[in-house]
Amino acid sequence: MPTTPTGALAGIRIVELGGIGPGPFCGMLLADQGADVIRIDRRALEGRPSVHPVLHRNRRSLTLDLKDPADVETALALIDTADALIEGFRPGVAERLGLGPDTCLARNARLVYGRITGWGQDGPLAHEPGHDINYIALTGALGAMGIPGEVPPVPLNLVADMGGGGMLLALGFSTALMHAQRTGLGQVVDAAMIDGTAAQLAMVHGLMANGNWSDRRGVNPFDGAAPFYRTYRCADGGFVAVGCAEPQFYAATLRVLGLTEDPLFAAQMDREAWPAMSDRLEAIFVTRTRDDWVAAFDGQGACVSPVLSLTEAAAHPHNDARGTFSTADGIVQSAPTPRLLGTPAGAPRPAPLIGAHTREVLAELGVPADTTAIRGKP
Repeated sequence: MPTTPTGALAGIRIVELGGIGPGPFCGMLLADQGADVIRIDRRALEGRPSVHPVLHRNRRSLTLDLKDPADVETALALIDTADALIEGFRPGVAERLGLGPDTCLARNARLVYGRITGWGQDGPLAHEPGHDINYIALTGALGAMGIPGEVPPVPLNLVADMGGGGMLLALGFSTALMHAQRTGLGQVVDAAMIDGTAAQLAMVHGLMANGNWSDRRGVNPFDGAAPFYRTYRCADGGFVAVGCAEPQFYAATLRVLGLTEDPLFAAQMDREAWPAMSDRLEAIFVTRTRDDWVAAFDGQGACVSPVLSLTEAAAHPHNDARGTFSTADGIVQSAPTPRLLGTPAGAPRPAPLIGAHTREVLAELGVPADTTAIRGKP
């Protein structure tokens, strides 16, 4: 490889069958930690820049035509050298291409074959299309969001796609790779976004079981009903996020707002008083600008933060000091995470042109230069 990766996963090879969303996100997370992630892209896209310059960072790109039997054999030869594979097709597609788990594990018994889908590999909806919003709808997560009486909000595709999908698959790889290192035996990881979303609701289900959460939105401590855990509009149209759920943070917030002696706020968990408390706080926060409130709460231990835009977030002093964001190829993006202090990840490398490493990877496999995999290339 022209660039030797650094990080805890250096020396681990992962083949990524070209896909969208959570699969590439998982590949990014693993590549950030030093894994040699080789993405197989469609040959028809050869030479084009990636349309996902952040998700496809730190990769090598190989182009093949997986409908061509010769190129499928080349893909299998590459998979033979891999520790893991990322596959994000609908159930059955990889098998029809000749790249299913039975075929791959028969050739490479230590392979961890990671499958990422929305609905999972089985069940009545397994072959149905879907997106993040559908998966969070069917788990109850979407139904728990928003204001009572209004339509549920359309959130960013973070809960199911990235958290419940890509991160879940990365966890599956971590555990299965450790098992493979101990036993020499790989396996299939079935990562479904609907399952991952349900897992993220663990705390809510626990609270509901012990009577501390109602199965109705807009009446619970963390769904916008509580005056101490919601957002407020400011005089300039900006917003602040108030998260003073614990008594000491609640007391600090009241102190800054001059409400310590106000009887309306005496009982933090009096749900009957929450609407009136919220109304009072709305009237107070709208009297000053967002940044005025940020200055007032600075260092007060009150869990009050400005609601930032994406551009503002990248420039915030805390994010700047930690290096939460970085710039690669002129693109502001998240830095590799989590941070492994003993084996730190390197700076993100830009996403390559599609197919930029075709000859390089094929040379490593000993594939002749006149193979159909590079037919027509100069």
